[in-house]
Amino acid sequence: MMSTSPSTASSSTSHYPSAHVAQAIETHTLAVIVDNEPGVLARVIGLFSGRGYNIESLTVSETEHQKHLSRITVVTRGTPMVIEQIKNQLDRMVPVHRVVDMTVTGRSIERELAMVKVRGKGDHRVEALRLADAFRARVIDATVESFVFEITGAAEKIDQFVALMLPLGLVEVSRTGIVAIARGPEGM
Repeated sequence: MMSTSPSTASSSTSHYPSAHVAQAIETHTLAVIVDNEPGVLARVIGLFSGRGYNIESLTVSETEHQKHLSRITVVTRGTPMVIEQIKNQLDRMVPVHRVVDMTVTGRSIERELAMVKVRGKGDHRVEALRLADAFRARVIDATVESFVFEITGAAEKIDQFVALMLPLGLVEVSRTGIVAIARGPEGM
């Protein structure tokens, strides 16, 4: 019988588990159609918190009043394996009708709305208005000392706008969270 030293043994015959290959962390947008009834959102959030998954963004709204259905849009981060676990666990929940990974379909549009309050006078006020125009943000409230801007777009666009408003007198930001919808004529 031939003996094989550990250094010459092939990895397929090793009795030791192979080193885990680090998987990249990915961000995914999940659209979940659920029954619009009390406690459903708490159950969905409980799935995330109970397993230590993070929610980056969360939006919920009734979408089909006659059928009593709501749409939950969740943006989460994790390895591909964790994302698959999340989707599978969501899909097994009783009030869940459908789970679609909008990131995987690759045919979706994502947007977010934010209201941004900026306080400023003089040059700062003029610069805030100029930047708002460049970002296509609308003034929805104004006083002699402040503005409230409404801006919609990709989350990165809103992040850039907020960062530019910071030195000009940013007071407060309120964001809706991401909503997503598939392109084309088909529904979810």
